[in-house]
Amino acid sequence: MNLLISDAYAQAAAGGTSTLMSLLPMLLIFVVFYFLLIRPQQKRQKEHKQMVASIQKGDEVVTSGGFLGKVASVGEGYVSLNLADNVEVKMQAAAIAQVLPKGTIKSA
Repeated sequence: MNLLISDAYAQAAAGGTSTLMSLLPMLLIFVVFYFLLIRPQQKRQKEHKQMVASIQKGDEVVTSGGFLGKVASVGEGYVSLNLADNVEVKMQAAAIAQVLPKGTIKSA
């Protein structure tokens, strides 16, 4: 009756790998992603948060949009920037990308 179809028999696992050994590659990938992607991003976020918290009146900054300005006033979550004479813009403090050394705007 089984002339054309051979019988299939279960084969025993050679070596008997454990579930820990089968999960090891996934665990290794997660560890690599943590150290190469997640940890550096968290470090950058922490540094940016500290920089935004330390902004004071008179600091010269660059916004994420590329504007150079001098901080006119600092509020809770918002900053007023003087971009030019008689041009003051109120924006979110998180939009500040970098604090520049004093005197940078005059040389630009």
